Amino acid sequence: MIYLLKIILVLLIIIIVCFLIYLLISFISSLFVKNNQIYMKNDKFYRFLINGWTHIALKIMRIKIHVKGLDKIQKNTRYLFVGNHRSNFDPIVTWYIFEKYNIAYISKKENFQIPIFGKLVRKCCFLEIDRENPKKAIKTIQVASKLLEEEVSVGVYPEGTRNKKEGLLSFHNGVFKIAQKANTSIVVVAVTGTEKVYKNFPFHRSDIYLEVVDVLSNDDVKVLTTTEIGERVRSKLLEKIDGR
Repeated sequence: MIYLLKIILVLLIIIIVCFLIYLLISFISSLFVKNNQIYMKNDKFYRFLINGWTHIALKIMRIKIHVKGLDKIQKNTRYLFVGNHRSNFDPIVTWYIFEKYNIAYISKKENFQIPIFGKLVRKCCFLEIDRENPKKAIKTIQVASKLLEEEVSVGVYPEGTRNKKEGLLSFHNGVFKIAQKANTSIVVVAVTGTEKVYKNFPFHRSDIYLEVVDVLSNDDVKVLTTTEIGERVRSKLLEKIDGR
């Protein structure tokens, strides 16, 4: 029994040391990232770091993800990923499941002020958007379309902010211009259960359900207006999240 306890203690120490080393590496790496700079190249090392933190966070928070619809999208292709937004865990869960697609999210500037994490994601082409300044928002959309066309997949939430109630908030249909300018397909992802993570932790596991509910081909994106795209995306999302 004592021998077993020693082994467990050693393993625990090793885990803690590895965690601290990973944290130190992340901290030092974040020092090389400039605030407010737009990075147009997806850095594989920084992407490795945020993917690592994602795996750690999902384990610690006891999150189990149930996935459907992955067969609807192609591999080695860049997409505009859109979905409903109920929790801070929505993008984390989404870029975890679609890790190989290197999603760069458009997010509010406050998220880039989070110590270490804010700089790591900035280096991976994540973009901040100023929702109070239409001119800056348009510029962000233009940069995002360029990234989508040449470098990474892009993730956006048409609602613009987290919805703390049922259903969906009004859409900002301008975000669909990103796919139109990049001539890229749109993947519609419905996520449910993320709003319960904080409530469940640490005593209960959180079951999160993620499903690709629709894919608008680049041909569809070309001929539809942003309003029409918004109506289709909204319809597909409501059909899923209301019927869960």
